[in-house]
Amino acid sequence: MSWHVREVGVHGEERWLFASGSDRLNRNSAGSLWRSTRAAAGLPGEYTLHDLRHFYASALIAAGCDVVTVQRALGHQSATITLGVYSHLWPTAEDRTRSAAADLMTEVLGDSADSVRTGTP
Repeated sequence: MSWHVREVGVHGEERWLFASGSDRLNRNSAGSLWRSTRAAAGLPGEYTLHDLRHFYASALIAAGCDVVTVQRALGHQSATITLGVYSHLWPTAEDRTRSAAADLMTEVLGDSADSVRTGTP
C-alpha cells in the first residue's frame, strides 16, 4: 500500500486509494477493474471482489483486531452488522480460557503442558 500511495497517490478530499479520476470507484467500475485484473492474473472466474473483502475481514480477525476496528475497515454502519456476518470467526470464551491455561502451564512448567502429559520434550 505504501508503494501505491507514494507512486500513484490518493484521490479526492477523502484520500481514496483507488479511484476513477477524482471520484471513488463505484460498484460497477470496481467490478470491471477486478474482472480485468483477475483475467490478467489468470485467476479463475469464481473469485469475486466481495470474496477479497471477506478474506480481508477474516485476516483482520485472525490477527486479533476487535470488532470496531473491523467494522471501520469494512465501512459497516455498525458493529452489529460486522458481528452478524463475522462473529463465528472471533475466538470464544472457551478458546481464550484454553489459551490462557496453556500459557499459564508454559510459564509455570517451563515448557508445554503436552510434553508433561506425553513425557516427550
